[in-house]
Amino acid sequence: MSDKISIAIGSDHAGFEYKELLREFLSAYEVKDFGTYSADSADYPDFAHPVASAVEEGAYSLGILVCGSANGVAITANKHQGIRAAICWTEELAELARMHNNANVLCIPARFISTDVAKAITEKFIHTAFEGGRHAVRVGKMSC
Repeated sequence: MSDKISIAIGSDHAGFEYKELLREFLSAYEVKDFGTYSADSADYPDFAHPVASAVEEGAYSLGILVCGSANGVAITANKHQGIRAAICWTEELAELARMHNNANVLCIPARFISTDVAKAITEKFIHTAFEGGRHAVRVGKMSC
């Protein structure tokens, strides 16, 4: 993985509008859209697994998943051994997820936050570094 930030993004139907908005917001980055490609009903695992795999394999630096509550995509993404998916609804949670947990997939609850908040959370998540140190020991204990 290079130093250049690359982002895998995906959503179900409930997160489609926010995914499209974030994809445009992130136009300065390399962004791969893993779907869904419309607001028609769709199953979140069909998009969460490919995003998680792309991050886990190192093809992309970070992932962003969006669904109504963010629970479904987070649960699905966290099935992948190398993924630390965090549900964030404030900038502070996004910052802490990166600093303390080395989260590599941001999960956004579209039904519970505004688009402006989603953009701010995304920006914070992308530009916050992992602190390492005592947190690295804890993160190292996460894998099964």
